[in-house]
Amino acid sequence: MSRRKTERLLNLVICLLATRRPLSAEQIRQAVPGYDRDSDEAFQRMFERDKNELREIGIPIEVHRDPWEEDPGYRIVRQAYELPEITLEPDEAAVLGLAAQVWQRASLAEAAGGALLKLRAAGVETDEHAVSTLELRVDTRDPAFPALWEAVRDRRAVRFDYRAAGSGEVMTRTLEPWGVVSRRGRWYVVGYDRDRRDTRVFRLSRITGEVKPIGKPGQVSVPEGVDLRALVGRRDEETLPERTAVLRVRSGTCQGVRQLARTVREGDDGWDEAELTFADPERLAGWIASLGPDAMVVEPSDARDAVIRRLKGALA
Repeated sequence: MSRRKTERLLNLVICLLATRRPLSAEQIRQAVPGYDRDSDEAFQRMFERDKNELREIGIPIEVHRDPWEEDPGYRIVRQAYELPEITLEPDEAAVLGLAAQVWQRASLAEAAGGALLKLRAAGVETDEHAVSTLELRVDTRDPAFPALWEAVRDRRAVRFDYRAAGSGEVMTRTLEPWGVVSRRGRWYVVGYDRDRRDTRVFRLSRITGEVKPIGKPGQVSVPEGVDLRALVGRRDEETLPERTAVLRVRSGTCQGVRQLARTVREGDDGWDEAELTFADPERLAGWIASLGPDAMVVEPSDARDAVIRRLKGALA
């Protein structure tokens, strides 16, 4: 929706809310900026579209017909437009607090926080601290998430550069996205790959650079009955060739790494060297990064780089 149309619709709502008596179409035409003052036909078409769009989003525009007036009048009754008094039980208010926390790191954080603030202003207590033992988080620090979420919402194709898991080669992909799914702490986008002419699953952490929308909204259709989670599950279970990572672990720490390592050689500088078998560098990076200053990847380079990316993201 264009900015001009948005302003016109907003002005129309304000006008119909503020009036104490129904206004005729001609009075609205003169009072609301943005309507055609020269062509009656153009104004009527625009006004009809605006009324329909406002009604579709739940704004009740009433039509009043006065037997003494030739043209009908329009207004928005404030009681029908405003929300009723909101009363929530303590557990319901707690859930609202949790919902706002879930999107703490996402692009929706501002909207969630704004909704919570409005509820508090209306007298609704939403004490998220009462449920602080539950640490719900949707970790959407992947830069590609907001653009992909918008593309799924708008049913619009996208183009992005993607780093392959095995080779590390970066290639441009064109995708018709069907949905964004989280599995085992990682985010994936599922859709139809126009270049491969087949269904594909892409991990958001491997998308490099900007996600660019292409084409017009509404051009992507999601197949009926498609199971996004099942598609991600099958992809996640695909086996990658096993490799060996060389790690340095601080003496006396990282017992989990030591138990799974093929070999551990004691060092004389406070660090030991461990060799660990792995397949997915991103999964290994998530584990090693969680160990903080007690572990580091020496090789291979793609696993080391994955750890560095995660640590820099946490710092940011």
